[in-house]
Amino acid sequence: MAVPGSASGFASGFLGRKARSMLGQVGDLFVIALEGLRRSWDVKSWWWEFVDQCWFLARVTSVPVLLVSLPLGATVALQVGELAWQLGAGSATGSAVFVGLIREVAPLASALLIAGAGGSAMTSDIGARHIRDELSAMEVMSVNPIHRLVTPRMWAASTVAVCLCPLVILAGASGGYFFNVVVQGVTPGAYFDGALSLVVSSDLYVTLFKAWIFGFIAAAVACYKGMTCATSPVGVGRAVNQATVVTFMLVFAFNYVISAVYFLAYPPRSL
Repeated sequence: MAVPGSASGFASGFLGRKARSMLGQVGDLFVIALEGLRRSWDVKSWWWEFVDQCWFLARVTSVPVLLVSLPLGATVALQVGELAWQLGAGSATGSAVFVGLIREVAPLASALLIAGAGGSAMTSDIGARHIRDELSAMEVMSVNPIHRLVTPRMWAASTVAVCLCPLVILAGASGGYFFNVVVQGVTPGAYFDGALSLVVSSDLYVTLFKAWIFGFIAAAVACYKGMTCATSPVGVGRAVNQATVVTFMLVFAFNYVISAVYFLAYPPRSL
């Protein structure tokens, strides 16, 4: 039993306060996310904000996602191709590239770019509204700021994240094609035949589902951090940093859970 005033008592009290604070923040995040979903059916009240956010997110993430996916697919093809050549299975590189892109790389790349490029802008925008008391003014005018600001951003981030997945797959496959076919000398037929041998339709469905979930998480965390930041420019900057880090942690955690459940339900195919 910790003695009051001792070092152990101080440490246990500090850890208890931090744990309660973290649980409170998790609860507030869930409240904002669920409240944002509660009136999603009232599309006419947030449709144009949704369109503006979709256009903004697509504009700031489409080119970076291509620039990230091209070298990523090429790197996977280069590393796996060298190992496959040593094992005498150079044509299997296409399978590794496409399986990795579809199952893991596409949803993660789209979510990380949504969080880094779009989520930071969402946090700073809503944080600036918060320190100028615009959110309080909306409440005074009987306008729910969560329904007006958070709902369209969550749906826009989810929609754009899903739309970015085909871009990631196409760009990564192009990079893998260059290194596997042009550099390493595998025939195009062998590359694409190997690419389609292990991929099933359920892989694509789960990828799109993960991208939707990850985009939703990125927008929810960004909006929550913006609405609860300290009322100062420094507070907005810290909120942007915290939103990006928390989103990355949640995305990787949820990715592991979803992938584990999927592999238990649908074991991978063998060549």
